[in-house]
Amino acid sequence: MEFKEIPKSELREGIHNAFSFTSVCINTAIYLPWLVSQCLQAGVVFKRAVFDHICEAAKAHHSGLRADLIVNCTGLSALKLGGVMDQSMTPVRGQIALVRNDAGGNFSLSSSDDGPEEGVYVMCRAAGGGTILGGSTHKGNWESQVDPNLAVRIMQRCVSLCPQLVEGRGGIEHLDIIRHGVGLRPLREGGVRLERELIDGSLVVHNYGHGGFGYQSSYGCSQTAVDLVEESFSKSMLRS
Repeated sequence: MEFKEIPKSELREGIHNAFSFTSVCINTAIYLPWLVSQCLQAGVVFKRAVFDHICEAAKAHHSGLRADLIVNCTGLSALKLGGVMDQSMTPVRGQIALVRNDAGGNFSLSSSDDGPEEGVYVMCRAAGGGTILGGSTHKGNWESQVDPNLAVRIMQRCVSLCPQLVEGRGGIEHLDIIRHGVGLRPLREGGVRLERELIDGSLVVHNYGHGGFGYQSSYGCSQTAVDLVEESFSKSMLRS
């Protein structure tokens, strides 16, 4: 992968240093359905249900038999789910704008003049997925509705960083907005919980608390969770 420092002579005023590198950008609108298709191909059965206690999930197996093991990937719900009640879980509210404009690449700044909880990033999705303009990291904020004032600040910062978004024509009025969005990142104080636990006779493998890095850590954490599951069966813990 190419990684290089951008010469200071090419930096605009106010930017001390910058780097350019090749990386991966996921179009989640394509990636998530693909993951579902892979699960279906592997024989996974999807069911929707509401549980007050994690052990109730053992009774939801499509075979009608009690499940041998539960994998807990409940995110923020781990805070209030019976049997888990993890008080170290907290939301980190993020807000973005999705636009049709193309910046010609992905760009970000490490901070902004609007405070430590507001940043700047521009991410162009592949295959016509639009461009994500962000963002914010408001810890402990449960508000799920769009803040219109924050939306304006986000768009202004992104256009300032990448004037090519509006082809140099000026302000945010030239952005072709698809929608605004809000997400609550499932942050866990102390880090991700990735471990095995016996709860009221049900064996549970926990895999939650990834905050805003769920996609990046998904393969590694999933493999560790699989290892814990296989280890549980190999050691016959279910009979203990």
